[in-house]
Amino acid sequence: MTDLASALTAANAAVFASLGLDARHAEVRRSDRPDLGEFQCNGALAAAKAAGRKPPEIAQSVAAAWSETALAPPPSIAGPGFLNFTITPAALAARAKAIAEDAHAGAALVAAPRRVIVDYGGPNVAKGMHVGHLRASIIGESIKRIFRFRGDQVWGDAHFGDWGFQMGLVICALEDELGGFVDAAKLRARLQTLTLEHLESAYPSAAAKAREDVAFRDRARKATAALQAGAEPHRTIWRAMHDVSMAAQKRDFAALGVDFDLWLGESDADPLIPSMVADLEQKGLLEDDQGARIVRVAGPNEKKKKKLDDGTVVEVESPDPLLVVSSEGSAMYGTTDLATIVQRVRDQQPDLILYVVDQRQADHFEQVYRAAAKAGYIAREALEHVGFGTMNGADGKPFKTRAGGVLKLQDLIGQAEEKARERLRENEIGGDFSAEEFEDVAHKVAIAAIKFADLSNFRGTSYVFDLDRFMSFEGKTGPYLLYQAVRIKSILRKAEEQGLAAGPIAIGHEAERALALALDGFDAALRTAYEKRAPHFLAEHAYTLAQAFSGFYTHCPILPSEGAVRASRLALAAATLKQLTLTLDLLGVAVPDRM
Repeated sequence: MTDLASALTAANAAVFASLGLDARHAEVRRSDRPDLGEFQCNGALAAAKAAGRKPPEIAQSVAAAWSETALAPPPSIAGPGFLNFTITPAALAARAKAIAEDAHAGAALVAAPRRVIVDYGGPNVAKGMHVGHLRASIIGESIKRIFRFRGDQVWGDAHFGDWGFQMGLVICALEDELGGFVDAAKLRARLQTLTLEHLESAYPSAAAKAREDVAFRDRARKATAALQAGAEPHRTIWRAMHDVSMAAQKRDFAALGVDFDLWLGESDADPLIPSMVADLEQKGLLEDDQGARIVRVAGPNEKKKKKLDDGTVVEVESPDPLLVVSSEGSAMYGTTDLATIVQRVRDQQPDLILYVVDQRQADHFEQVYRAAAKAGYIAREALEHVGFGTMNGADGKPFKTRAGGVLKLQDLIGQAEEKARERLRENEIGGDFSAEEFEDVAHKVAIAAIKFADLSNFRGTSYVFDLDRFMSFEGKTGPYLLYQAVRIKSILRKAEEQGLAAGPIAIGHEAERALALALDGFDAALRTAYEKRAPHFLAEHAYTLAQAFSGFYTHCPILPSEGAVRASRLALAAATLKQLTLTLDLLGVAVPDRM
């Protein structure tokens, strides 16, 4: 299905070609000056330069060659040669009708579907989820939905951190707590009472001890290597930690409205590491380096300046080599990431793998991607880091509790739900709801506030978390969008109760034009969000559409109208609800039935 800008571009390209002008310059896009026209083409300037003529002359010849069509009359000319187009009411009505009848609400599918893995979430075992996991989960879930909606075959993978040094730290902490692992019965009894709270306290204390106690750090490294080698009781302890953590993390993901197709972790790639290391060895890519084994990924002339401890500045290769095997013989963070690529190529045969991870991890992923390409496992362009900024507090630093600690994700959601209850009561919403329905609505409002606040920003930027502002029922917020969607649901329910039906769409009032044009913008917003891996384009569209409907609702009475006018406006309202609900769903936001 073609949006209006694409249809205008095709018609304009034919005019350019008929005049001997390069059709590449005929692109039409949404106007920056809606007072001059709804769409515009600036190509007369480039075409004039190529033809050695003046831009106004080119623009005049293009306008003169345009004939009256069902799409638009000949364009007007402004400035040095800008062509401005105004869509005919019939074309707007036809486009709105097509959107209303289309299961994808006017959005086109990709021409060539791909097999795509979206790696997001990534919490560590032995730790509860906290606000630091929020952005990866929200952005990754939305990107997964966007790619799947456009027709790609997509797998979302949680990729848990369950196989690194932190595992060895917690195992050693538990060993010290029990006075060793000699008594198997004592160990089994302790593991049966293991809780996430215990793991959450054990890990940071063990990590702090490792920074001060060299002997403890060496024990933890050896415990990590023993775990990876399959030693007992290390594997039994790890399974207990894994199961306790997974139960809590699945609960938190569910509360956030996030789900995965693959609930895999670093440990799932571990069986592939020995053969992968042997393959790297056979290909001559592994080098010894101070007892460890590395793969060099920098090009011959890629250097960076590094300041040594004595103040000397030297040039070293950049990116740094990928550390594959530590001096203790254990696999490293990059090793499991590389083995995970091998696993994914074997199991899913992806055309593209997107890693939705904090942008501060960019250097690490560049090392892994280059190593994978150098080993011939996958093409470098098939691996992409979708980085994002941080969620900050009012001080501009990563969000913390008032006491300075990291806020648990379930506590953040709980705070948002409590604020949602307050806002609902302030707006006199839910007085006739059952307790169960009220809580369901409060939860959906809370999640909408959290998610839209995040996704309305470009993912690469950081933003300040302000729950009071995000929870407002006015302005550019998730609760405002839910309220608009629920308002349309209410109108359509009343129409159904009165036996009123939608009918052919006709565009007359300016507010109807504005709404039809907003509906037409969905395809471009979705396409851009897809191409740039940036859900904020869809968030912006949702807000634009909601505002357009608000203006339509104010100036164009729906149920009080009569006959064909009422039927047309009901059809526009239904099309808006479908597209707005779809857009919010792509952002991971669920709409309640009433508010």
